[in-house]
Amino acid sequence: MLSVQGTVERITYRNEDSLYTVARVACEERGPAGRRRQTITVVGTFPFISVGETLLMKGEWTYHPEYGSQFRVESYESIVPATVKGIEKYLGSGLIKGIGPVTAKKLVAHFGTKTLDVIEHEPERLTEVEGIGEKKAEAITQAFEEQKEIRRVMVFLADHGVTPGLAIKIFRHYGNASIQAVRENPYRLADEIHGVGFKTADKIAAELGIEPVSQERITAGIVYVLNELASDGHVYYPEDALIKEVASVLEVEEALVKDAIPVLEERGSIVREMIQGQTAVYLAYLYRAEVNVAGRLSKLVRVKPRTVSGNVQKLIKEMERRDSISLNDAQKEAVEKAVKSSVVVLTGGPGTGKTTTVRTMLRVFEAEGFRVALAAPTGRAAKRMAETTGREAKTIHRLLGVNFTQGYMAFERNESAPIDADVIILDETSMIDVLLMSNFLAAVRPGTRLVLVGDVDQLPSVGPGSLLKDVIASGVAEVVRLTEIFRQAQLSMIVTNAHRVNRGTMPIFNKNLVEGADADFFFIREEDPEKVTELVTELVAWRLPRYLKCNPIDDIQVMAPMRRTVTGVDNLNLLLREALNPKGRGRQETRMGAFILREGDKVMQIRNNYDKMVFNGDIGRVVKIDPEEQEVVVAFDESDGLRRVAYEQHELDELVLSYAISVHKSQGSEYPVVVMPITTQHYVMLQRNLLYTAITRAKRMVVLVGTLKALAIAVKNDTQDTRFSGLSERLVCAASEDP
Repeated sequence: MLSVQGTVERITYRNEDSLYTVARVACEERGPAGRRRQTITVVGTFPFISVGETLLMKGEWTYHPEYGSQFRVESYESIVPATVKGIEKYLGSGLIKGIGPVTAKKLVAHFGTKTLDVIEHEPERLTEVEGIGEKKAEAITQAFEEQKEIRRVMVFLADHGVTPGLAIKIFRHYGNASIQAVRENPYRLADEIHGVGFKTADKIAAELGIEPVSQERITAGIVYVLNELASDGHVYYPEDALIKEVASVLEVEEALVKDAIPVLEERGSIVREMIQGQTAVYLAYLYRAEVNVAGRLSKLVRVKPRTVSGNVQKLIKEMERRDSISLNDAQKEAVEKAVKSSVVVLTGGPGTGKTTTVRTMLRVFEAEGFRVALAAPTGRAAKRMAETTGREAKTIHRLLGVNFTQGYMAFERNESAPIDADVIILDETSMIDVLLMSNFLAAVRPGTRLVLVGDVDQLPSVGPGSLLKDVIASGVAEVVRLTEIFRQAQLSMIVTNAHRVNRGTMPIFNKNLVEGADADFFFIREEDPEKVTELVTELVAWRLPRYLKCNPIDDIQVMAPMRRTVTGVDNLNLLLREALNPKGRGRQETRMGAFILREGDKVMQIRNNYDKMVFNGDIGRVVKIDPEEQEVVVAFDESDGLRRVAYEQHELDELVLSYAISVHKSQGSEYPVVVMPITTQHYVMLQRNLLYTAITRAKRMVVLVGTLKALAIAVKNDTQDTRFSGLSERLVCAASEDP
């Protein structure tokens, strides 16, 4: 086996899953004429590799018919660079947080070949360099030490199929105990670290010799499947169906799964209960949430609220006169019930006057001196609520407040410190899941009026449960459904077609649908999926911005029923990014695996991060990428303006491009323009409530691109995915109990 030593100059290709890497390495050879420098191509599996790093590699020369001579590496070790140039390149590669090309140049200019020794053994001397204070010197030293330990962890984990990105996350969580934690119980990674799924943990476990039929594996598999089902909206799952699903996923006998369920129950990880004649299996935290929602909501309903001193009908007339509006009978009924009852649900489609009704409720309560809190699940929904009411509105998370004590997250508002309000109005309730509602209701003082506003015909929440639907079905709360479309709304083809779709009728695309109506709903027919994506890109990047005088990134939102396929979210994001925010023009980029982020990119947060106070579905723009600090800054638009949030490199898997998003992720948001591909490629997701939800997200224009066949399938398909939830039944039972 041959040995080659050289310095990495460029990483040509790297697959973060397999760790297969192609790099260009500068080597020096000794010959009769002296030293000769040459650059070679090396290929192989590298758990960790960075530009500027000096490697001693063992392997053999091979010949590739297209790329020529290559050195295939079988094993390697990293050698600390000894030359000034090598050290500068090594430090300037972004390997160590806080040191970029500029700082590396300054350090090497001052300390020369002793630079690395100074960082490791005399860190206090770093302040001798201009621009490095004590704080930055300490950060550089810490990052340098951390990097050494991360490498050790990476090498161990790479042998068990863990990518560098996940290895860093594991190290951030467990620190120097990472290897020990993985060896003791690899399945804990799936529970404790975002991004490490059960399949990854299972692969590590197999590498470590854990048997496929071990109880440890099967119990972890049950929890994994229940979590996957929760992400599909289920609060519980029938035991018999769960056993079959887990056995299929783990490829083990059903009897082994059946025997493992009581073990998890004894540990307190799951709860079993009879619901509708079958054994329901809950993850413990979802069981507690559902029971809490049922108990607290029932208690709210039973407690008589503070009475209103004035005549309700008279107050409504005063508000009508003051705001120059005229409420219909259903709207007046909603206001009256909100005044007289503890819990009221207001539901209805677009154009039926939900906003006007809420505004009137608000004015009536304020006239009586009631303190009213307004909230919504997302920042965009809260901002829209504030704009339509003229009052402050917060996200539910901000209304509850978040407090971190000794690394644990808790809401500041709870049973001991309830929300200081006489009335709370929640908008977009259809997208609130059972977990968030549980935390919210814990902070609502009995006697507080609660008004739940939402469109029950839209898609249910992304998280587990069908809260609005279950509350309505239980009959425990007063419910008012607005159905009359106001004349002004009738002039909008968006509103008219949303209701047509909801009734199972094909939308109409004629501009003269109603005399005086604006042309705000278009359908472009195209059978070829590739041409559909071309049309969508053209519409977003050029045609619609010119026609509507709008911003293609901020004002136009592409939605697709699915993530994959040619006309899916993932492919559209790549095409739209290149059209709207192309590479170059001085824009910095950063990479995490195959995911590339660029300054100016439109991105979405895909999980709740209470530390940063950004939540699943929040959309922002990348405003800065700092290679030296290894930091990405995203600006999120909130009710009180833009808020800048910093992400470290290992946190980038919390972000995805959002030039195109799934319809599910659009909930709670409203956009001036919605463009949606609709093709038979999306067959499994073509449902009426999905199309209805997409249409109702648009304010100014809807453009559908695809086939009439796919559109007809969606309109006719009124089947909705079953979500297993016991909330409605619990509410009925709680309502029948004695106070």
